Amino acid sequence: MLDAIDKELLKEVAGLEGIPKGAYNIRKNGELLGREVSANIEIETNEAGNGIVIRIEPGTVGESVHIPVILSQAGLHDVVYNTFDIGEDSDVTIVAGCGIHCGSSESEGHEGIHEFRVRKNASVKYVEKHVAIGEGKGKRILNPTTKVYLEAGAHAEMELSQLGGVDEAYRINEAEIGPGASLLVTERVMTDGNQSAISKNELVLKGEDSKANMVSRSVIKGDSRQDFYVNLEARARCFGHIECDAIIMDNGANETVPALKAFHPDAELTHEASIGKIANDQLMKLMSLGLTYDEAVNRIIQGFLK
Repeated sequence: MLDAIDKELLKEVAGLEGIPKGAYNIRKNGELLGREVSANIEIETNEAGNGIVIRIEPGTVGESVHIPVILSQAGLHDVVYNTFDIGEDSDVTIVAGCGIHCGSSESEGHEGIHEFRVRKNASVKYVEKHVAIGEGKGKRILNPTTKVYLEAGAHAEMELSQLGGVDEAYRINEAEIGPGASLLVTERVMTDGNQSAISKNELVLKGEDSKANMVSRSVIKGDSRQDFYVNLEARARCFGHIECDAIIMDNGANETVPALKAFHPDAELTHEASIGKIANDQLMKLMSLGLTYDEAVNRIIQGFLK
């Protein structure tokens, strides 16, 4: 059964008001809370017992699967390894993420390793949201790793967000993109206080006419720090783009390092990056419409992170 904290975390992480319809796997405090499969989506515990294997049947279209993780046990640091096999010609959505409720002085954490095999001409949208709440003083730690392997003509769209409450985060994204395949990664991170977040990305364009687009949006408040690194490597005729923008407030700090590596004469790689503060003219315009300073700042931040 879901208690009040479980329901709050599920709503924050996956937009769920309770147990979802369709296929799902909910993990709570390191244990399976509930699971449901469908005719086209199979979920089973892996051989090591430390995660799940999700198999999407070829040709599956319009279905989704929810796999949220929720933590509320003091001192628990949960580690899982999940594998996804997205069948040929399918088009599905996967909603993941982790919610932590900290109610003590002990730290809590989750390390989720997700490996995707997206088969020929398949498409997957992956939505991952990380949230931490609670009045406890213990550290909330989230260290996600995502590995994506795209076969010919496959497409993956990944929305990765962390918009509050997480004290320490170390994210790793890795991808190998096959011929005619495409990858879009959008990462949104907001930190405050003494929080820190590191994002390291290794994207390899291996196939002819492959495409990759990495978009990063960062808001750094208080005394927090964010570091963003991405290596975009081209080994064939392809196109790749990196776009990373950061807003710094208060005493925040940011290091952004985009790197382009071309090993083929027909590779086309571009990047753009900016780090700055909120422009005064934006604030003045919103305040002239009746918003307070704090309301104007919040409106700008929310628009930037969309």
